[in-house]
Amino acid sequence: MNKLTHFDASGQAHMVNVGDKPNTHRVAVATGKITMLPQTFEMVEAGNHKKGDVLGIARIAGIQASKRTSDLIPLCHPLALTHVSLDFDLNKANSSITCQVKAETTGSTGVEMEALTAVQVALLTIYDMCKAVDRGMVMGDIKLLEKSGGKSGEWKST
Repeated sequence: MNKLTHFDASGQAHMVNVGDKPNTHRVAVATGKITMLPQTFEMVEAGNHKKGDVLGIARIAGIQASKRTSDLIPLCHPLALTHVSLDFDLNKANSSITCQVKAETTGSTGVEMEALTAVQVALLTIYDMCKAVDRGMVMGDIKLLEKSGGKSGEWKST
C-alpha cells in the first residue's frame, strides 16, 4: 500500500509538489445518484418545476464546481481544465437520477477531485431545487469510476 501523499515525513499536512512531474493528458470519470419521491422525480423529468430546469441548472453547477475544486478542498492544486461533461440518467423505476462527470486536463496532476466535486455539487443542486417538495431525498453511490494519465496510468473501478 502506498503512503498518504498529503503528509510530510513529520506527519504535517502539505500540498504535494508536482513541479517535476511531466504534463500528460489526464481524464477522470465519477458518478453518483440521488433518489427521491416518485412525484418529485416526475416534476424533474417533465421539466415543470417552479424553479425552472432542474437538470440544466445542476449541470451548470457541477461544471462550475469542477473549476472551483481547489477553493473547496484545501490541498488540491488549481487546474486548467480542458473539458468537463456532465450527464444525467433518469431511472423512473426507482425515482433516481444518476449523474456522471468526465473531467479532463493536460497537466502534472490528476482530475479525480474535480470530477468527484462536480458530481457532489450537481446532486446537491438537485436537492436544493427540490427540497421544498421532498426533504427526504438521498444522495449516494458517489465514486470514481476510472482515471487515466500520469505515472500511475489507468485505473478502473471494479
